[in-house]
Amino acid sequence: MTLTDQSAQVRPGEELDAAIIDQYLKAHIQGLGGMPKVSQFPGGASNLTYLISYPDRDLVLRRPPFGQKAKSAHDMGREFRILNQLNSGFPYCPKAYAHCTDTGLIGSEFYVMERVKGIILRSDIPAELNLDAARTQALCHNFIDRLVELHQVDFDACGLADLGKPEGYVRRQIAGWTSRYEKALTPDAPRWQQVTAWLHDKMPADHPQPAIVHNDYRFDNVILDADNPMQIIGVLDWEMATLGDPLMDLGNSLAYWIEAADPAPVQLMRRQPSHAPGMLSRRQFVEYYAQRAGIPLDNFDYYYCYGLFRLAGIVQQIYYRYFHGQTQDKRFAQFIHMNRLLEQMALQVIAKSSL
Repeated sequence: MTLTDQSAQVRPGEELDAAIIDQYLKAHIQGLGGMPKVSQFPGGASNLTYLISYPDRDLVLRRPPFGQKAKSAHDMGREFRILNQLNSGFPYCPKAYAHCTDTGLIGSEFYVMERVKGIILRSDIPAELNLDAARTQALCHNFIDRLVELHQVDFDACGLADLGKPEGYVRRQIAGWTSRYEKALTPDAPRWQQVTAWLHDKMPADHPQPAIVHNDYRFDNVILDADNPMQIIGVLDWEMATLGDPLMDLGNSLAYWIEAADPAPVQLMRRQPSHAPGMLSRRQFVEYYAQRAGIPLDNFDYYYCYGLFRLAGIVQQIYYRYFHGQTQDKRFAQFIHMNRLLEQMALQVIAKSSL
């Protein structure tokens, strides 16, 4: 049994024409021979990710999803640029090779990057890794260390000072996700009105030291070395990266972090092994981050609640496409239940908060 991340048969309705892809790639990347095989990575619910396998080389192709998309989302050129320029300051980014702006080839823009082959942890830690609680805790620390490292990157030196506008970041995020959520509403979706009112009323100032924020940092977006699973060798999915408040980014990651003590309905939402023996609790996660980053964090309720709302916005945008028949991926049918649960979690944070 192989532990490295594997692709599978392309989902119905998301096929690529191998001959068209081959012609484009051979015109833009040297040394490719033979005809490629196209398969699809099953993880992820936003941009679509394919494995393009040549006899002597594997490449990864990323394209936007089918159906309605948020206006500013899924910018292939922007993600391509981030990978190319951030790699000098944060060497965990895959190298990007080609960006196609001709939407006539496959129906959208796309880009192609190197395949970083390794292990991606999803719901559970494979038993074959033999990670006891102590090693799991060390891996968790490494995971947080990489996030701290990203937040400390000199984005000016990487040529990414124009990637975003840090000033007013918190306010724009609250307003932006509120707007996106409302545009993606379906008749069966919760309204989140109490939560959005609280987020507006309790809004903190922007962090004084802006950073590159990943906006989707979780275990299934990092790659572990197959020969040394304690080592992170890659970080994926940079489509939402920008310049902004690092504490908002931490809140995003905490929204995905289902800990062992969470109740059974919340456990059903887990997509990474954050519950495993040795993994930190959310409170410990924040305390370790604060220690490593040198940032005092007295009250994290606001950022965690924001992360839950933002995650609900992402979930609802995806569910909107499923609800209206724009995707056939059956995984998304349950996203409406996840949205409702996220609202209940956010309301519980507000009820216990001292803010």
